Amino acid sequence: MPSREDIVELMPRLRRYARALVGDAERADDLVQDCVERALSRWHLWREPHDLRAWLFTIMHNIHANAVRRVVRGPGFVDIEHASAAASPADQIDRIALGEVLNRLYALPDAQRTVVLLVALEGMTYDEVAAILGIPVGTVMSRLSRARERLREPDGAAGLRVVK
Repeated sequence: MPSREDIVELMPRLRRYARALVGDAERADDLVQDCVERALSRWHLWREPHDLRAWLFTIMHNIHANAVRRVVRGPGFVDIEHASAAASPADQIDRIALGEVLNRLYALPDAQRTVVLLVALEGMTYDEVAAILGIPVGTVMSRLSRARERLREPDGAAGLRVVK
């Protein structure tokens, strides 16, 4: 059985995935904290043959999905502190390019974005992603393929495609 130190070793990966998932350092740290808290409080539910990393990523994914559902159902608000920072113009070309990539990434549907982040950012296999998200491997491949297509589309090309 893994120790709590094993969770500490996985913290940088959890933090990196959370940051990519929510796009904000403070919210990412909160998500990691919630994930670790839930894992430690449910330590007795972890089963030996399973991968600890996959278990923690599953917990994080479920916490994030539940939070997104609550936001969709509840009233929206604008955080003035973060709105002013987002409104300031980028001062470097690399920052602009990164912003465009992030905008395209965050424009993806949640299901596609999650698969892209787990495969590309975390380097997980399709089987691991399927286990974490509780979906078939074919669905992982399909979502990843559609996400890659959308990321490659030139601006304004998100409409209908010509089928031959």
